[in-house]
Amino acid sequence: MTVTTPALDVVDLGDPATFADHDLDAFWRTLRDTYPVYWNPPVDGRRGFWVLSRYDDIMAAYRDDVHFTSERGNVLVTLLGGGDAGAGRMLAVTDGHRHHELRKILQRVLSPRVLSEVAAAVRVNTRQLIREAVEAGGCDFAEQIASRIPMTTISNLLGVPEQDRDHLLAQTKAALSTDAEDVDEVDSEMARNEILMYFMDMVEERRESPGDDVISMLVASSIDGVPLSDEDIVLNCYSLIIGGDETSRLTMIDGVHTLAAQPEQWWRLKHGEVAIDTAVDEVLRWASPTMHFGRSVVGETELHGVQLRPGEIVTLWHASGNRDERIFDRPGAFDLGRTPNKHLAFGYGPHFCIGSYLAKVEIAELLMALRDFTTGFETTGEALRIRSNFLTGFSSLPVRWRPDHSGMKEVD
Repeated sequence: MTVTTPALDVVDLGDPATFADHDLDAFWRTLRDTYPVYWNPPVDGRRGFWVLSRYDDIMAAYRDDVHFTSERGNVLVTLLGGGDAGAGRMLAVTDGHRHHELRKILQRVLSPRVLSEVAAAVRVNTRQLIREAVEAGGCDFAEQIASRIPMTTISNLLGVPEQDRDHLLAQTKAALSTDAEDVDEVDSEMARNEILMYFMDMVEERRESPGDDVISMLVASSIDGVPLSDEDIVLNCYSLIIGGDETSRLTMIDGVHTLAAQPEQWWRLKHGEVAIDTAVDEVLRWASPTMHFGRSVVGETELHGVQLRPGEIVTLWHASGNRDERIFDRPGAFDLGRTPNKHLAFGYGPHFCIGSYLAKVEIAELLMALRDFTTGFETTGEALRIRSNFLTGFSSLPVRWRPDHSGMKEVD
């Protein structure tokens, strides 16, 4: 596949193919330097939208709940589609008091204190998967490892039976991160509906027979004395399964892909020259799996001399902010020892990713398992890139492992 650097006037950030077919580093640099508030014009009947590319502008927009709202959608697919059906009910597209109260409910089961047992299970599962893959000599890391760690974790939290997890994984990929060119928006919408219907059935089951999972907790929760409706619960389960799987999975795949290509950074990790937590943050910054989030303007405001008017769409691009030379020293270098590293991989402000702790645990356990059980690894085939205007990463990554025989002898 030929990757090209496009001119500004041929880039359409609403088109998933743009990100699969082009190297956008130079494009983002030009926007940051010259057009920090950039207009992506209407294309093929899709609305135009504003693009923020500088780190500080993105942070300011995340903090500003006076001029911007999430309740008309927070990603291009819904913003351009006219709104989000979960607005005012799903955490990610709810603002104000209800957002605060709903976030408190979900934080009860996603806080570091509560997740200590979950973190221990992530460690056991990850080390077993890596050990088995290293013993086998090679695998498709994306399919056989990265697809299984986050999905297993979030499914355990939600109480999803093991026999249903492959089906849910397939639907989450089709909904937002397919690698197939023949999957269109209709297919993606059907996948999203399939996920919602699946959780509707689970909510009905938990109302009749509660357990100790997140869905049962949501069934028993209320805001201002009013119990959460079935629709409230289903929409937030959808958000948790998508968020809990996609970000971690794509970051893991990108991390292995990048480490395989940069042996000097792998050496630093292998020999303990960088702290695991520091390495995790750089892997997240570098991958930036969630390329953007979006807002709608509700109060007229001005940025860099550009008037933003009510009803207009503003997109905040982590893919650019995490490479902003104004914030990061040598942002184009993958540096596992980078500190400070205030990346935007989890967003910022009131909507900062509620699952960030769990995602960091999963990535950290992967890096430690790779460090302990291998002396290195290499890719053995082309990494297949997903097609999305929201997420970035790979859907396949063939890898050959070089075992660390002393590490493999250890008993976890």
